[in-house]
Amino acid sequence: MKQIITLFIITLFSPIAGNAFAGEPDILIADFEDADYGEWKATGRAFGPAPAKGTLPGQMQVEGFKGERLVNSYYEGDGTTGVLTSSPIKIQRKYINFLIGGGGYAGETCVNLLLNGEIVRTATGTNTSPGGSEELSWYTWDVSDLKGSEVVVQIVDNHTGGWGHINVDHIVQSDSRKTVAPGELSRRLTLENNYLNLPVKNGAPMRRMELRIKDRPVRAFDIELAPDSPDWWAYIDVRPFRGKEAVLKVDAMTPGSHGLALVEQANKIKGATNLYDEPLRPQFHFSQKRGWNNDPNGMVYYDGEYHLFFQHNPYGWNWGNMHWGHAVSKDLVRWKQLPDVLYPWTQAKAHCFSGSAVVDRRNTAGFQTGDEKVIVAAFTDTGCGEALAYSNDRGRHFTYYEGNPVVEHEGRDPKIIWYKPKKHWVMAVYDEREGSRAIAFYTSPNLKDWEFQSRLEGYFECPEIFELPVDGDKANTRWVVYGADAKYAIGRFNGKTFIPEHEGKYQAHWGDYYASQTFSGTPDGRRIQIGWGRINMEGMPFNQMMTFPCRLTLRSTDDGIRMFAEPVEELELLHRRKHARHDIALKPDAPASISASGRLFDIRAVFDVGESETLGLQIGETKVIYNTAQEDLMGMPLKPVNGKISIQILVDRPSMEICGNDGRVYQTRSFRSESEISGIEVFVDGGRAELDEIKVYELDSIWPK
Repeated sequence: MKQIITLFIITLFSPIAGNAFAGEPDILIADFEDADYGEWKATGRAFGPAPAKGTLPGQMQVEGFKGERLVNSYYEGDGTTGVLTSSPIKIQRKYINFLIGGGGYAGETCVNLLLNGEIVRTATGTNTSPGGSEELSWYTWDVSDLKGSEVVVQIVDNHTGGWGHINVDHIVQSDSRKTVAPGELSRRLTLENNYLNLPVKNGAPMRRMELRIKDRPVRAFDIELAPDSPDWWAYIDVRPFRGKEAVLKVDAMTPGSHGLALVEQANKIKGATNLYDEPLRPQFHFSQKRGWNNDPNGMVYYDGEYHLFFQHNPYGWNWGNMHWGHAVSKDLVRWKQLPDVLYPWTQAKAHCFSGSAVVDRRNTAGFQTGDEKVIVAAFTDTGCGEALAYSNDRGRHFTYYEGNPVVEHEGRDPKIIWYKPKKHWVMAVYDEREGSRAIAFYTSPNLKDWEFQSRLEGYFECPEIFELPVDGDKANTRWVVYGADAKYAIGRFNGKTFIPEHEGKYQAHWGDYYASQTFSGTPDGRRIQIGWGRINMEGMPFNQMMTFPCRLTLRSTDDGIRMFAEPVEELELLHRRKHARHDIALKPDAPASISASGRLFDIRAVFDVGESETLGLQIGETKVIYNTAQEDLMGMPLKPVNGKISIQILVDRPSMEICGNDGRVYQTRSFRSESEISGIEVFVDGGRAELDEIKVYELDSIWPK
């Protein structure tokens, strides 16, 4: 007996026994690193002749696979189909782990495990609507009940629409899981506070999370859930559900992750002690509290409030989870962010892409239920088409129209206006047909029933159409069509068809600017525009911003009628200290200085360019340069008017906006200054110039302190 006991102890603590205790070594089923599929059999065309070397032509960047190759059925695009089948495999471990991404269509873009020809396990990618990510994530099947059985792995692509492909890599048998068991992927809680704070780790695997009440998802989104120490905290506003029992559920987590346990209830946003005063927080441009923004949406004025809705990912630093965020202002300058109003996957069928909003003052749609006029939003629900939602409480909450979609086509981003001469609604929407890009025009008497009228070729996303007087003369107007790329045409519109009066397009904005929109129903008739300022906010818990509101006008120039964009006059509400100089002769190597200090400025200068080669202004380390010989202001064509140019520069913490000749050209660009700026310099290089005047206004922040 003594000898037996001694032998047992030695065996238990020997290195060999330790490996046995931890589980047998993994068995690689396939890593797809070879130049062909080997013993795997491919049918159809989707999988091509061999494993793919990463991203295929026309595909978004594929990430998260191991080695150099993977199974990628995007071969020749989403239109191809096929099946890839393994040779028989004997189950010898508890689990099968594999990396998967791509389309999320059950039975169509999937990985199946077959036993005797029957599917006993299946998994899909995560994407079924525009947007999304090509990143692969781990998936685990528990196959302990199949141990000893002979099975076949089948990779399927039988879907031909968007996301009609599947990405798979590194299939392994193992005695350890790559993701935690399903029972560990949910957490029950009573919602007692305003917020659920969610830990985010930029670059962590993307997880699908749901907040469920009575087994129904009320919020659904993708999140880079931090397994331990987060980079920043996102939040769910759960005030509508306070007092209710809820389940927070995530589709997968790596073993050892504390992401679900780290979620906290609170009445404040965690980590937001310096909210609106972070180092790169815009101080007089709107930016959201947390997460990502892109296109301005649904810009409408109603009863004393400007409504700025916007494309918003509340749960990530990058694009995704397209919600409609919401902010309001009484003066176009100071904004208050309100809760989001349109939610993907729980309210809409998929992403809530860009669109517009109008006040239906005549209640043509019949949505109005009380004394308030109804605000109707038109947007692209990527799960069905062009959709409506409506609000009877001043834009605070929206009801998804049960009759959606109101227009079905290949396109997005509906802009709706009221065409007064014929008393009908007009929808201008980006439209794709047989590879051509255009604005399609539809008309409707009631916002619900739309009839196609015409197409204007050569335009892409986020179209606009509006009417403006020329030189302020209301008896002499033109219509303008405008694209996301800030290029536009001037012409005539009869409520159904737009006829340009010139060849090609003109350009209004340059730089880090995209997908602008103008307000509907402004009280004074001004055409006011806000764009997406594509400025990265490195290291911040928020990303991107809105440009400062501009007033659009049509003016006669030597080149013909052109559109001008100038910062709205309400900017002067933020003017604090003023510094000014006049009539300064500028010489090379003798810059003129303006004593102003701070980080926020409205700078206005008028130059007589004289015989200069270049001239301009220096703010911190950044120079704004006008090239006299090339008639170029920071890459924008700008001719002097009577020998003079004017430059207005708006300086914020992360950005700079440059306006030339009272709005003839306008540029948004990134700007960085690590400390306060102590002065503005005006310079000339080569020849001489005159600075007629310069005014530098130090600005207040719009945010509460």
